[in-house]
Amino acid sequence: MKVEMTQRSLFPATLYWAVLAMLLSTAGGNVALILFGLKSAWNATFFVHIVILYWLLVSALIVFYLKRKIHKTYELPLMEISSATEKVSCGNFAVSIPTVNPPEKYNYLDFLILDLNKMVEELSGIETLRTDFISNVSHELKTPLAVMQNYATLLQAPNLDEAVRLEYAKTVSRNCRRLTNLITNILKLNKLENQQIYPTVPAYDLGEQLRECVIAFEDLWSAKNIELTADIADGIMVTRDSQLLSLVWNNFISNAIKFTPEGGRITVGLRRLDGVIQVSVRDSGCGMDEKTMSHVFDKFFQGDSSHATMGNGLGLALASRVAEICKGKIRVESELGKGSVFFFEF
Repeated sequence: MKVEMTQRSLFPATLYWAVLAMLLSTAGGNVALILFGLKSAWNATFFVHIVILYWLLVSALIVFYLKRKIHKTYELPLMEISSATEKVSCGNFAVSIPTVNPPEKYNYLDFLILDLNKMVEELSGIETLRTDFISNVSHELKTPLAVMQNYATLLQAPNLDEAVRLEYAKTVSRNCRRLTNLITNILKLNKLENQQIYPTVPAYDLGEQLRECVIAFEDLWSAKNIELTADIADGIMVTRDSQLLSLVWNNFISNAIKFTPEGGRITVGLRRLDGVIQVSVRDSGCGMDEKTMSHVFDKFFQGDSSHATMGNGLGLALASRVAEICKGKIRVESELGKGSVFFFEF
């Protein structure tokens, strides 16, 4: 595309040859006029006026042609670009400028327009993400705060039964933890999205780290009577940031427990395949459809609303960002009603 752009000019060589031919023919016409005047023995005053009139006409035609060419080639596209940028500066991102030429004749002004359209499209996407982020954060903050406020008010009632008071206090505490986790995840995500330098860490056993993460959730999967299997290869050493990777493993495992029903199965795997280290967490939960899978790594997205109170939709967004930092790949395979398996490969 760039090569084509440098080869095509708004004023190609053929235009310069056309102008040269026009000037030569005009000069030839002037010589012919002079010769004809001399041969016909025109009056000197009449002869001068004829030559001046001829050049006035020729100059007017050249100026008109150049003005029309410049207006069509430069002014109209630049006026459209100016109008579009003014709309964008006012917050209107529904702007698209048509190119001057068809694709096979694109010049650098056409590529400028294409890049501008792409930039506006990206800005529109960023604005949508910003608006959605603010809306989602506001909603996620308001929900636990409202619950805490309501139960705190109920706790002030006189002669409240001790068992009821304890239940209300637990509800306040639970929503307080939810709010804390939300703010913590937002801060983590913001830090990861803006951090550029990551220190080199010494090699450590990835399998050992995975086993520790599994054990940390033992109370949760035991409470649901889930059959958890660990198929973890030994001796796989990595030099990635252990704290970042633990965010991924904790999220994978907690999600698997959350969406796996009572008596279900979860398998945590670690293996090396042709130089690629693959970590997988498979569950026998509700699974996902294609639409849900396409958005599962988006911020605040929660495909199953029945589990909305158990998370804030930032865990997989964090995991996705960690994959970018570690130069890895995160993906999911799932079938509705048959469970899901999340992969992290690097």
